[in-house]
Amino acid sequence: MAITDYFERKLDDKNRLTIPADLRHEFESGEVVLTRGFGSYLHMYTAKVWNEEVEPALKGSILDEQTADLNVRFRTGRSVSSMDTKQGRITIEQHLLDYAGITADVVAVRAGNYWRVMSKSVA
Repeated sequence: MAITDYFERKLDDKNRLTIPADLRHEFESGEVVLTRGFGSYLHMYTAKVWNEEVEPALKGSILDEQTADLNVRFRTGRSVSSMDTKQGRITIEQHLLDYAGITADVVAVRAGNYWRVMSKSVA
């Protein structure tokens, strides 16, 4: 079975993104964490990846400016969305869509253990 590493979708009128059926098992907890990315795009993590990989990486010395900057970047606008298990949809909050310049057409690309979500016009 091939692994899906890329998908395109159109947001619905409630800013919901439908996760492809063959990927929904990755979001088994039903919770998806969305944050600002390093550029004009978003990062999408499963709750497990956020808790086991991102949170520990954000810990560090209270006086380390680089760690502080990463915390600000990844926590500003961070949202947790519950996936609609019946239709596999997650809601992306408007402030995150604005940050990434996403209006309707979305491209998602696997980047290791998370997804980069961006406007199709940028991809």
